[in-house]
Amino acid sequence: MTLDNIEILNFKNIPNAKIEFSPGINCLLGMNGMGKSNLLDAIHLLSMARTISSLPDASIMKHGEEVMLVKGDFTTDAGAKDTISCGLAKGKRKSLKRNGKEYAKLSEHIGNYPVVISTPEDARIVSGSAEERRKLMDMVISQADPEYLNALIRYNRALDNRNKMLRAGVKDPILYESIENTMVEAAQLIHERRAQWVNEMAPIVEELYNRIAGNREKTEISYKSALNTATMKDVLANNRAKDQILGFTSGGVHRDDLEASLDSHSLRALGSQGQLKTFAVALRLAIFRYLKKKKGVTPLLLLDDIFDKLDAQRVENIMKEVTGDGNFGQIFITDTNRKHLDDILAGISGQKALINVSEGEFTPIDLD
Repeated sequence: MTLDNIEILNFKNIPNAKIEFSPGINCLLGMNGMGKSNLLDAIHLLSMARTISSLPDASIMKHGEEVMLVKGDFTTDAGAKDTISCGLAKGKRKSLKRNGKEYAKLSEHIGNYPVVISTPEDARIVSGSAEERRKLMDMVISQADPEYLNALIRYNRALDNRNKMLRAGVKDPILYESIENTMVEAAQLIHERRAQWVNEMAPIVEELYNRIAGNREKTEISYKSALNTATMKDVLANNRAKDQILGFTSGGVHRDDLEASLDSHSLRALGSQGQLKTFAVALRLAIFRYLKKKKGVTPLLLLDDIFDKLDAQRVENIMKEVTGDGNFGQIFITDTNRKHLDDILAGISGQKALINVSEGEFTPIDLD
């Protein structure tokens, strides 16, 4: 799959732009704050119906403007052409359309135009909260598995209702059970699919980490969940008295976590910045493989500031990985250093483009 072009109106700091892309490598050059990352965010919006950091809709519109629009033309692996547009008017709900027809539900769009992005903040996948790692699992599995996404939506709605009951001081066990039955059913599927995902991802992450790091370190991932040793029904029943005191649901798949280790030690506790970044990139590339296999669609790959916190050898290994056999399709890379991007482009024989980014404006740079 490729994104052939994009039109942007009043998205973040980009006032008005129309950009044509190469189906191969697209390098975006510019100083910090010029709009490189915001362009990647606009691409992510078209693919996932939300920004990378899940900003509120009101925050993605350029300050002082009344409307925002991002529109892109995609070519699928089968050669079909689709136009996706995401629009927002002040005071109204976000609108997402495919070929001019609005989706009834945004969830219908998820997974049709998969995207994988690596950002400088990716170290938080390891060093941040468990919530960030759950969001990552949910985002990835939801792109490949609509049944999982539906179960997640049902679970979260029921969880919200149970928490409202706890805060309201409800004591009737029958009322709790009516809500918890939905949670139990959805949680079983969520736990099963997450466990499958981690089992499938673990050897791929290890393989990619070794390639990037030069076979110097061994990394592993594992899935932490209360449902590894108990049923959701038992977790809720056993915690109900405590939850009534706390005012929230203390146990369940909404507390799951993904753990990473390096040479049998906690990566979160002992990993250097370079090791955290290497793991995050390896995980993102493994996610790419997973989505491509499950969906039969080549995702877009967005590499934002890939040189950050990595030595030259690891960056070279990453670029060999993503450009060596053509399996990664269309790639977008941002950097502030022209030499970094020239070095990348010099090693690529296929289709490529270099675009200068300044104050929200995008200008192609002649590579001849």
